Amino acid sequence: MEESLKVYVLLTDTGTIFTRLIKLFTKVPLNHASIALDPSLEEVYSFGRKCPRNPWIGGFVKEDVRGELFDGATCAVFYCKVDKDAYERLKSRIEEIKRDEHRYKYNLLGLFGILLKKRIRRERAYFCTQFVAAMLEENGITVSAKPSELTTPYDFEQTKALRTMYRGCLRSYIARQKEDLRCAAN
Repeated sequence: MEESLKVYVLLTDTGTIFTRLIKLFTKVPLNHASIALDPSLEEVYSFGRKCPRNPWIGGFVKEDVRGELFDGATCAVFYCKVDKDAYERLKSRIEEIKRDEHRYKYNLLGLFGILLKKRIRRERAYFCTQFVAAMLEENGITVSAKPSELTTPYDFEQTKALRTMYRGCLRSYIARQKEDLRCAAN
């Protein structure tokens, strides 16, 4: 029997002005999506701020969920099981984007597409939920009937493709994972 692995989706609310603005339109509490390759959230990727203090410079990012931007963040952690091949394809695709990150842009225009319910395709440009949905879709995990360009955080909350693992304070989740790892090592 083939080994199954897990891929994680992290939804957060960092409380920044930008996320509060997005929340005005979405009316949902968690408005940033990331994809993670491990439950301890060491390998977390998204499209977002390149500089934590500047919301206008964005692109592909390896996120530091232990850093200042996520201090005080609330979150939901979801997971889905994938086979080893799908996990390796996903990891490889993320590595490919990481190597060529200078060729990728933040799809700010695409956010307006969500407001207008109009798909706006841009080559090598993503916003956070679009990126996570596209990475999952490329590996056979359908989040929504909508295309990735119209995927919202609420779609991740509602999909049957993901299982809820945790809801609450991000710092508490990280501390719990660290404790679980410490206990498993003993």
